[in-house]
Amino acid sequence: MAGNSQRRGAIRKSGSKKGQTVGSGGQRRRGLEGRGATPKAEDRVYHTAHKKAKADAKAKAKAVGGRRNHRKSEDGGPEYVVGRNPVVECLRAEVPATALYVMTTIDADERVKEAVQTAGDRGISILEVGRPELDRMSPNGLHQGLALQVPEYRYAHPDDVMADALAGSAAPLLVALDNITDPRNLGAVIRSVAAFGGDGVLIPQRRSAGMTAVAWRTSAGAAARLPVAATPNLNRTLVDWAKKGAQIVGLDAGGDVSLDDYDGTGPVVIVVGSEGKGLSRLVRENCDSILSIPIAGNVESLNASVAAGVVLSEFARQRRLS
Repeated sequence: MAGNSQRRGAIRKSGSKKGQTVGSGGQRRRGLEGRGATPKAEDRVYHTAHKKAKADAKAKAKAVGGRRNHRKSEDGGPEYVVGRNPVVECLRAEVPATALYVMTTIDADERVKEAVQTAGDRGISILEVGRPELDRMSPNGLHQGLALQVPEYRYAHPDDVMADALAGSAAPLLVALDNITDPRNLGAVIRSVAAFGGDGVLIPQRRSAGMTAVAWRTSAGAAARLPVAATPNLNRTLVDWAKKGAQIVGLDAGGDVSLDDYDGTGPVVIVVGSEGKGLSRLVRENCDSILSIPIAGNVESLNASVAAGVVLSEFARQRRLS
């Protein structure tokens, strides 16, 4: 039509039958770029290998540290002691429990009767539940019809533990644990510290046994009377305690000072390493002395909790005589 040649878009651009087109904005070019290496099978959440690795890690975590008879909730809430003997032992040790779960169809024996009687005397709630609910509390199914709910432990602050120890009438006597992953060792150390007049126990927040129901049971109730502090950095806390006048003493079979020759009447922090790995390098460097326990030549080493108990007993003897 005459006159339409002046209309916008009426004339095609040369070299194109269809005229101007809208660009892709670089999407086609980016689509041709490489996306990097393919992630490993275990890193892809939808892959079978990822699910298997996750299940293996969960099973390994349950097996570490003697946790066969208790389970902690994943959200950091209460944990459950399961099985007739473990439940009775916890109740005898006066572990601060909040509820006792009893299966409705349980075949009651003397242990069940004792658990129910003790829980009732202590004012602990007794709840009758079905097997499916107890199965959820015990993934391995070894609950034997009983489960005891234990609240999450509240750790003390390291500064408060040292301040209370300095304010006491005697010189501070504390124990720090390095690389101790068995809650039974932790519970036994707490029991020894309380028995020999110690002021508290220090543990790292990571890569360490925590105050689980197993530790509660092994401590025989001493954890209710003795503060346990958790620190995000064990070395930093030891350095801080040293500045406040405490002698940092590490335990090692190849130590440069014998227990027979050490004066433990002053402010002391005994650092105990694992039986296998011993003290970590940085912790060892921050110790003022490395103490060895004289033992018979045919014995290679002592269990961590036993070693701590021997040293605590000797220091308590020295303090009684001073």
